[in-house]
Parts: sequence; structure tokens; C-alpha cells
Amino acid sequence: MRRPKLFIGRKIRDLREANRLTQARFAERIGISTSYLNQIENNQRSVSAGVLLSLAENFRVDITEFSAGESERLLSVVSEAISDPLFDTMRPSLQELKLVVQNAPGFAHALIAAHEAYRRNSEQLASVDDTLGKSAAAEPTPYDEVRDFFHFVDNYIHELDVAAEDLAAKLGIPERDPSVALPDYLEKRHGIRTTRASTDEQALRRYDPHRKLLHLDPYSLVPTRSFQTAFQIGAIELAPTIETIADTAGFRTPEARDICKMGLANYFAGALMMPYEALMGAAKDLRYDLELLAMRFGASIEQISHRLSTLQRPGRKGIPIFFARIDRAGNITKRHSAAKLQFARFGAACPLWNVHQAFEQPGRIIRQLAETPDGVRYLCLATELSKGGGGFRAPQRRYAIAVGCEVTHARDFVYADDLDIDNRAAFDPIGISCRICERVNCPQRAVPPLKRRLVVDPNLRGPVPYRLD
Repeated sequence: MRRPKLFIGRKIRDLREANRLTQARFAERIGISTSYLNQIENNQRSVSAGVLLSLAENFRVDITEFSAGESERLLSVVSEAISDPLFDTMRPSLQELKLVVQNAPGFAHALIAAHEAYRRNSEQLASVDDTLGKSAAAEPTPYDEVRDFFHFVDNYIHELDVAAEDLAAKLGIPERDPSVALPDYLEKRHGIRTTRASTDEQALRRYDPHRKLLHLDPYSLVPTRSFQTAFQIGAIELAPTIETIADTAGFRTPEARDICKMGLANYFAGALMMPYEALMGAAKDLRYDLELLAMRFGASIEQISHRLSTLQRPGRKGIPIFFARIDRAGNITKRHSAAKLQFARFGAACPLWNVHQAFEQPGRIIRQLAETPDGVRYLCLATELSKGGGGFRAPQRRYAIAVGCEVTHARDFVYADDLDIDNRAAFDPIGISCRICERVNCPQRAVPPLKRRLVVDPNLRGPVPYRLD
């Protein structure tokens, strides 16, 4: 497959300015003309392999840091926003959007924020309920802000990841069971004992700093209790680092900042239970068998799947993996993608995606070969999970998780061994969500795409009551 051209002018310019070099001096160092460098920095020319190698040799940079992943994620979000009918009379071309994303990412983020505010305001006006007129300016919710923060840092936080890996090495994780190692360390290092939480309070974790007691839900699964213990360690030991990261993120509200701090402590907990190099090595050895990896690290399948999607350390990146958690109504409650597949920010997931079938076959890992409208093909895995505990009358939380990769990496997964990944006909056509999907003849279409005019023929009825012009 022909590789896309790499336009990374802004990153090249940032590297040159960080080294305090003029264009002429920088061009001389990497062996190209000043005019060629000027064209690269203005994204008028792509970067060749030779230039990348010269950058690595002369400036000791990891060329994987120049990948287009960050721009692709931003381009995906901007493209979805610009598909709104609001922009029908002034919709820029894909090439124009690429230029904006590559040359003015700050402007792209501002456009996304403005569009989200517009959508929220429109939804509030359309609802005409008790909240009408009571809301302040339509701003992103704190959860939206935090979700976008993690999305645009590729869900990888280097400072926390390295700190967690160092501590895991001291504790002997994963060779030592984290359900034993973590409470033991918490008590010896900080004098904090873990104990059973009251069955009345319905809390997974409650920390009493005065009595130095960490109360954990006795009915939750062992991996959950280990994770909550790891969270408490991170919240105590990495507090200054977490504060700094949250402060520099530029959140609009204190609520978003507090939610981000929780998310960062959660990130540390996952990295402590499943340290980077150990997980990457085990994933290769076990060929990404989720159940075996979960047993190896004393984790749940959800924890393993989510952590695999964060293995994006510069210079040591793992396979680009996507991960999502979806409830029975189709709402995506967790999402991250290091692959080209980007989840819709509004609306439900594509009904043709195998993640919905997981609710019909609980306990099984369902496989699917899928192709998105842009022609990219994926290996998709899905399984239904439930979280209960607390007895017969306790509510059961049921959801499905989806995890997968582009088909070019599928042979690294045990799940692809008997699938016909070389046969394009074996791939199911899926989309991102109906509102932005361009597939014309989809029998599962729930709503029309925003960018297409509808043709309604009273004498013809197909799978949906209209055709797309």
C-alpha cells in the first residue's frame, strides 16, 4: 500500500527554533537547500525519508515522533464538525482542512470548541424543557474537556507512565501479584491499611486520611480492588506531577481540572498494574490474547484492553490499537484510538459494528473484519462484560468493550489466525456514525447523513424511506 506523504512543517519549524538556528543554518545541517526547507516548513513540500534520517542523525530525534497520528486525529474531529449543515454554503475541501490542521492547530481546536458550543446551545433550545433559559453560555461539559485532553495527547502521559514503571520494578510487578504487592506497599510506605468498606455505602473506594484507612468494596472483583489501591498510591505519591499536568492543560472550570486529576491517577494505576515494557513484551509473546494477558497481570479484560491502547511511548510505540466501551443504548462511555479509526463525538456507534452483538453472546470474544468508508480495514474484537456484586438484588452493570487494530497488524493477534484477512470480500462495511457516514445503501441506517440531500419517491420504498442524492 502506498504510504501517505508526510507534511510536518510545523514540527520541523519547532525543532529548528528549539535549536535556535536560522533556516540557512538548519538546512545546511540536514543537507538540503534553504528554499526546500522553507517549502517544508510551509507544508508546500512533503518530507522525504532522507530528510527524516538526516534529522535523526543530526538532532538525535526519534523519527516516530514525526508521524502524522496527531494531525490525523485532529483532522478527523475537524472533518466531523465541518460536516454540520451549518457549513453547507462554505464547506472547505479536505485539502484545505489538512492545511489548517497542519499549519494552525490552535485555530482547528478553536473551531472544534465553537462548534461544540453551537451544538449544545442548539440542543438546549430544541429541548424546550425546564432547563431552557437557565443555562449559562453553552460550554463543553467538564467530562468533554477532559476526554478531549486525553484524546489529543494520544492517551499517553510520559511522566506518569515512567514513574509507574519504576515503582512496578521495585515491587516486582507483574511477577508478584498486584493484589498482594500494592496493599503491602501502601501500608509499609505510607502507613495506610486497606480494609473492607461497609456494604451499605456502595463505594468502590473510600480513603480516610485521618485514620489512614483505605476502604475497598469487598464484593468488587480482585482486579478492581488492585486498581483502586494503585489509584490511591498514585494520588499520594504523584500528586505534584498530577497537579502540574492538570494546571497546564488550561481547563475552563475547576470541575474539569478535578476530573482530569482523577483521570491522571487512573492512568497511573493502570500503568502500575501493567507496566509498559512488561505489557508490550507479554502482548507479543501471547499474541495479544486478552484473557491470557489479564491472567498474567492480575487485571480485568477491560483494564488490559484500555492499557494496550495507551502504548504510545515515543521511540517504543506498540501496535496502534483502538478501544471503546459502549452501553446497551449504544452510548460510547469510554473511547480512545491510536489507530486511524476515530469514534464519533456525537450520536451512537455504527449498528453494523460487532460490538453491539456482544450483548447477545455474553462471555464470548466476537471477531469481525470491517472496512470503513475511507477504505481502511480493521480487525475488531468485542465482548460483553458485567459488573455486579452485592447479592441477588444488587443492580448489574452491563456493557461491551471493543478493541482492535488495522488489518496490517492483524497477524500479530491470535484472533486472526483462521480469518481470511487477504480477502476484501470478507470485510463488513461499517461507518463511524450514521450522521457522518457516506454509505448510500446501508440497510441499518438510523438517520440521514448531514451532508447529503434526500430524494423521497412515493412510488418506491427501499430499506429506508428515502434515497441519497
